[in-house]
Amino acid sequence: MRAAGLHVRSGLPYPLGATWDGRGVNFALFSAHAERVDLCVFDRAGRREIDRVTLPEYTDEVWHGYLPDARPGTLYGYRVYGPYDPGRGHRFNHHKLLLDPYAKALAGRLIWSDAHFGYRVGAAREDLSFDRRDNARGVPKCVVVDPAFGWSGDRPPRTHPSDTTVYELHVRGFTMGREDVPKWLRGTFSALALPEVVEHFYDIGVTAIELLPVHAAVDDRHLVQHGLSNYWGYNSIGFFAPDPRFLAAAGEIEEFKTMVLRLHDAGIEVILDVVYNHTAEGNQLGPTLSFRGIDNASYYRLTPGDPRYYEDFTGCGNAFNLHHPRVMQLVMDSLRYWVEEMHVDGFRFDLATTLAREAQDFDPHGGFLDAVRQDPCLSRVKLIAEPWDVGPGGYQVGRFPPGWLEWNDRFRDVTRRFWRGDGGLIGDMADRLSGSADLFARQGRRPWASLNFVTAHDGFTLEDLVSYDGKHNEANQEGNRDGASENYSWNCGVEGPTEDEAVLALRRRQKRNFLASLFIAQGTPMLLAGDELGNSQDGNNNAYCQDNPIGWVDWSPERIARHGMIPFVRRLIALRKAHPTLRRQRFLTGRATSNGLADVVWITPQGVAKTEEDWNFPDARCLAFFLNGNVPATERAPEELDRELPHLLLFLNALHDDLPFVVPLDLDLRWRVLIDTAVELGHEPRGDFATGDTYKVAARSLVMLRSVNPTERRA
Repeated sequence: MRAAGLHVRSGLPYPLGATWDGRGVNFALFSAHAERVDLCVFDRAGRREIDRVTLPEYTDEVWHGYLPDARPGTLYGYRVYGPYDPGRGHRFNHHKLLLDPYAKALAGRLIWSDAHFGYRVGAAREDLSFDRRDNARGVPKCVVVDPAFGWSGDRPPRTHPSDTTVYELHVRGFTMGREDVPKWLRGTFSALALPEVVEHFYDIGVTAIELLPVHAAVDDRHLVQHGLSNYWGYNSIGFFAPDPRFLAAAGEIEEFKTMVLRLHDAGIEVILDVVYNHTAEGNQLGPTLSFRGIDNASYYRLTPGDPRYYEDFTGCGNAFNLHHPRVMQLVMDSLRYWVEEMHVDGFRFDLATTLAREAQDFDPHGGFLDAVRQDPCLSRVKLIAEPWDVGPGGYQVGRFPPGWLEWNDRFRDVTRRFWRGDGGLIGDMADRLSGSADLFARQGRRPWASLNFVTAHDGFTLEDLVSYDGKHNEANQEGNRDGASENYSWNCGVEGPTEDEAVLALRRRQKRNFLASLFIAQGTPMLLAGDELGNSQDGNNNAYCQDNPIGWVDWSPERIARHGMIPFVRRLIALRKAHPTLRRQRFLTGRATSNGLADVVWITPQGVAKTEEDWNFPDARCLAFFLNGNVPATERAPEELDRELPHLLLFLNALHDDLPFVVPLDLDLRWRVLIDTAVELGHEPRGDFATGDTYKVAARSLVMLRSVNPTERRA
């Protein structure tokens, strides 16, 4: 069938999606099991279908056609015909308008109704029934885009992983509370490109921003019914299109490109948090919005022996089927698109274990991991795994292949417990501070493979970590049952806000302890946006549905003045950049280097090397170590090659009492304090400390000293 208004030619089966060639648009859609595909064209408002054509050709399981009269800005969707037979895994329903999996932009948002389901909601046979209602009015429309953009002069920073500091943020939440950002720009990519916003990243010293999901996503129906939203966006429905809620002007994807360009100009990389493990269509009772109606049996992992149901390793109802070559192609095409066309610098893969599952189990040589590793484009950008999912054997920290960084939740949990005052952790804490070699030292992997964090979007903010013993997720309307119950947090004596200055002072000290631990540790540090501002979510540790001040970063001057840590964070990142000793490119071994000193020496409070008995002391809550400044030339910046780098000495006291530490007796050096978390920045003790001197480390505090060379002593 063809409407009289549109002329259609056969076109090509590649590339997939809608491609503007300067004269017309080629449309190509993969579906192995469809019987017919109609392309529907809509008016500029996206409300009225103005033309419909059947794609005339079917080549290599791709339906395709060429519209010489189509132009960038054309709004479209698909209707796909085929069997509705859930028992065999087929859920075609041509009454449903479907999104193109390769759409580069979307216009509008999903408006929920029963018409979005392929079956009759409430029917006795549920998803085995068939619904004939048209859902087009409530579906976003795909937009044909012109990819042209003035990238000339763009220079991706290509920061080495060992020099990287990641800053995790939500595009909308980061600027919604900034009074200096125009209201109509708040919460958008354009806001992140503003000079005053970029200046904040540059000022504190981060080298990469990691954006929570920006792919087009859907708000779950039950959340909308409760006045909430899927704020975090881990509910993707399109892997090429930016989510319209982050665009100040509908469909203008140039906003994203401009943001990347401005950040690159400041030397800051852009990393995307991506969700290829599942989609927003859920389980067999979910809506039919795209993949399910295009070719359910190809796009999803269906239950062996009973394809009516879906395999679910994510807790979200389905798992994307990367075993199928066309589905694998979609994911790889999407990743390359964001690198080559949108110029991003890397990806953080949500629930990455699911992507690496073969028949059932995780395989470090699985098809997806191998494909990325050999890809000439993707193998050169930063690849970060969230190395777990909720399926059997889902926890895989340390098992991803070379070239990958991994979120290290062992660092998070051990650091939290250590500073909470839990005993028996000094060995584990030493492992985490020295780069988690027990997890990552294999196959030539380096310390930067461990992406260290104390807080992330999923869980307490830093302010809440020291202010609440328990979660307070009542605003999520789930009876406070959602979110992690064990956070290894400590409220410092009072639950929630307080005016008690002693409690507030202890909370500030604990925050400095957490931040200092993060930035002195070998590996790649990640800071949660707002932690440097003292941002709080009122004890909510699962703010995934809170698109409101609970989930937004609080930029109020009053909060920053009272709870902020900006100067301290700036100082820590600067110290990390200034001392290659803190960002070694090889794991510490404890063996002697060319200057006769070991690269790391773990010492007791008495200033002597630890023995096995010292390590096994069950109630130990203090740790001290020496870091050798004799860093190989290959790990130094050019300006550091001709000068002697200082050694570092660190004392950690998680006891509730002060503890004297002796400056090591076998090091004939003098030392100067760089950081003492017991006092506000700038109030550390002045003067040098010599071998055998005692430094009283206050209760629950960390001290960092550097060696002083003879020239400095004379000065």
